[in-house]
Amino acid sequence: MENPEVAVSSCSAQDDENLRSYKRHLSVSQEGLLEDQLRRKLKFFFMNPCEKFKARGRKPWKLGIQLLKIAMVTIQLVVFGLSNQMVVAFKEENTVAFKHLFLKGYMDRMDDTYAVYTQTDVYDQIFFAVNRYLQLPNISVGNHAYEKRGAEETALALCQQFYKRGTICPGNDTFDIDPEIVTDCLYIEPTTQLDNTTVGKHNLNFTLDFHRLVAVQLMFNLKAINLQTVRHHELPDCYDFTLTIVFDNKAHSGRIKIRLDNDIAIRECKDWHVSGSIQKNTHYMMIFDAFVILTCLASLILCTRSVIKGIWLQREFVSFFLSNYKKEVSFSDQMEFVNGWYILIIVSDILTIVGSTLKMEIQAKSLTSYDVCSILLGTSTMLVWLGVIRYLGFFQKYNLLILTLRAALPNVMRFCCCAAMIYLGYCFCGWIVLGPYHVKFRSLNMVSECLFSLINGDDMFATFAKMQQKSYLVWLFSRIYLYSFISLFIYMVLSLFIALITDTYETIKHYQQDGFPETELQTFISQCKDLPNSGRYRLEEESSASLFCCCNGCSGHI
Repeated sequence: MENPEVAVSSCSAQDDENLRSYKRHLSVSQEGLLEDQLRRKLKFFFMNPCEKFKARGRKPWKLGIQLLKIAMVTIQLVVFGLSNQMVVAFKEENTVAFKHLFLKGYMDRMDDTYAVYTQTDVYDQIFFAVNRYLQLPNISVGNHAYEKRGAEETALALCQQFYKRGTICPGNDTFDIDPEIVTDCLYIEPTTQLDNTTVGKHNLNFTLDFHRLVAVQLMFNLKAINLQTVRHHELPDCYDFTLTIVFDNKAHSGRIKIRLDNDIAIRECKDWHVSGSIQKNTHYMMIFDAFVILTCLASLILCTRSVIKGIWLQREFVSFFLSNYKKEVSFSDQMEFVNGWYILIIVSDILTIVGSTLKMEIQAKSLTSYDVCSILLGTSTMLVWLGVIRYLGFFQKYNLLILTLRAALPNVMRFCCCAAMIYLGYCFCGWIVLGPYHVKFRSLNMVSECLFSLINGDDMFATFAKMQQKSYLVWLFSRIYLYSFISLFIYMVLSLFIALITDTYETIKHYQQDGFPETELQTFISQCKDLPNSGRYRLEEESSASLFCCCNGCSGHI
């Protein structure tokens, strides 16, 4: 007869083995379910808005907000652009008017050649500008006035800069000079009356020593109000003009160049009153700007939320891959979770919010930063329109451009770095050698612009023709320089650049026909065969909760 204790012990051991086997089986089942859930979660994350709507009924709020934002930001930019054009036009027209008022014999488009060559002409120019300044209220057709500080009007400053000491005798090839610059200024009140009929005999006691003279400057301030904005239902701005007329004699070459510099500041008018509905229209525009800010704020929150979700999902996938497959996820696969389009939209939203706030301050006449506001709004509008490409990229026929740019960018950047070394070498060489003999090579910036134009085939003959032939050696070098640059960059560098993009384009077209090579992330996701309208994505959270409850119940039962 069998021993009862041995039988009980055998049954107990068998039960323990069955329990361990069941737990292992349950653990494997749970891991499989968690892996399927992760695949489904990843597949849902990389769906387009239409597929997400089919999968969970989630409405494409971000897409709707982007379309609304495009219309609103574009309208806002157009309205501000028209206003900014009036500001810029007012500045430019006043500068031209001042040149005709204060520069004797000035004609349009002669800024580079406007100069005097005799001592008499220098005095004539100086006293012509002084007299015009004193007679300004009677001769100007604009609403210009002298600047006031308190009850007094600011004076015109007539300053000459000269070497402290100097004896120059070119005939004997001798000179004795102290290079320290001394500045001597004479101030003329707007109420002063002058008689400049005889040069050198006047009541200013102003004499120039042309041998030591470096420069003469006439500095004065004027004010004006831009009234043309009233017709466009905007409040006018008050302008401060700081004018400087410079007689440049640094070269002592017998040619004194004359230029007029106009430093413009826009200020809020102190006391104003406009009859009509301008104030009401300003309030409407500020309400519209506030609505733009709220729309961009909503877009900013939604896109930031999506970026954070992507980072969380990236960490979950990396952790799962490391614990289950003992493998590191590649950097390219990790970057798939960071959506660059969302970051682009976030940047555009921030710029729009800041620019719209500045625009509201400008309309309220609290700030006058037109240039900063135009840069912010212009850049943000450009990025908003670029952001729409993301949604076009969900369609295969529209996605070719994006895929080509994305694939070609690394090779293009490396190629441009190499080409830039050659380009900079030509820039420095052209500036040093051709600069004194060619107007397009006078500065590094002009050299770069000229060479870039040559690459695009623009203005070639003029670049060759404008080369001065004062030095045959330099003229011959210029021909070798220009021919070699054009041949190298147009026939070789530019052709290779186009070939890089063309080759990438053909590769992408081939991939679209035969299929793209799959990464580890795409291979992992492709094992999920659930369609967006299968209903599995709607029940994902519920199934997770049911699995958790079932596991707890089984554990309790065991």
